[in-house]
Amino acid sequence: MREVAVIGIGLTKFGELWDTPLRDLFAMAAADCLEDAGVGRDQVQSAYIGCMTSGMFVAQEHLASILTDYAGLKGIAATRVESACASGGAAFRAAYLEVASGASDFVLAGGVEKMNDGADATACLAAAADQEYEVFHGVTFPGLYAMIAQAHMAKYGTTPEQMAAVAVKNHDNGARNPKAQFQMEITKDTVLNAVRVAEPLGLFDCSPVTDGGACVLLAPVEVARKLGKPIVKIIGSGHATDTIALHDREDFASIPVVGLAAQRAFQQAGIGIKDVDFAEVHDCFTISEIVCTEELGIFERGKGGPAAEAGETALDGSFPVNTSGGLKSKGHPVGATGIAQICEVYAQLTGRAGDRQLKNPRRGLAQNMGGSGGSCTVHILEVES
Repeated sequence: MREVAVIGIGLTKFGELWDTPLRDLFAMAAADCLEDAGVGRDQVQSAYIGCMTSGMFVAQEHLASILTDYAGLKGIAATRVESACASGGAAFRAAYLEVASGASDFVLAGGVEKMNDGADATACLAAAADQEYEVFHGVTFPGLYAMIAQAHMAKYGTTPEQMAAVAVKNHDNGARNPKAQFQMEITKDTVLNAVRVAEPLGLFDCSPVTDGGACVLLAPVEVARKLGKPIVKIIGSGHATDTIALHDREDFASIPVVGLAAQRAFQQAGIGIKDVDFAEVHDCFTISEIVCTEELGIFERGKGGPAAEAGETALDGSFPVNTSGGLKSKGHPVGATGIAQICEVYAQLTGRAGDRQLKNPRRGLAQNMGGSGGSCTVHILEVES
């Protein structure tokens, strides 16, 4: 397989974008990405587009046709990819494998979601849970992650204050991100005193409903060199699934699919978590970031909460997590989230992250998860020194 590099990124503003249709969100991100890469539309051979549930949100399917048409890419091979909130990560993996195989030289990986056009967002998102055994009995994702939080608290002593520290840190980072939905700092008291959504999770423990689009362009490393691009290689790609229903798992305090996908990515890369400098992880709820940092091996099991409270995941901490602001502050347009994570990793590795820039990172990780842990992708990127 060929070595593959990311050579360009494009990202819309995230938020409640009432005046911007789904097709335009993708077209804008694609245009910015190709301009950033310095590659013409006529050179793009293929596209994979992550989108969770546009049919429910905006009654639009057949995205491969409509989105490439409006992005000026009509005629290329294109595929819509769905894996719930991991749709973007799965699209990125598909694009990576196509370039690595030698089938194509320029492949666009995109993600998009329009969630604020009037559909019942709770019902749309709940389509990613087990309908017969979870949703039809009244359990949606805030309830499922509340169960994970309760189990983690009971098993390890994790506290609401530790979960609140995740929200505060991610809002601090998001305040430095001009593309974030919520560019504002918050306090721990704000999180702890917010209206309850599903105990112990309050409003500020939950990621928002978001519109947005993101794209990255992939090419063989040798092509990237000819273009004079920074060489940001994909050195590890892991993908895994688990039971869709939470009740079918042995331990509610863990999300095993994350560790499994990470194991596969690290095996391919030939490195371990200690060789990675920072990560974007799937913080759809504050407890998710805590559990995912443990599953990835950043912290021991039960230590993710204390680490967050101690500032170890802050920009100046021992292992920065969600420098972009994460899903919590940057926003969570579910199909676009996995691609937006790659955009942040690329920006950090190439020194383009502005006020949230880390000091000379060499390797970054992006972990994108579907549902309550039914699917997950993990990608590791490395910049050539």
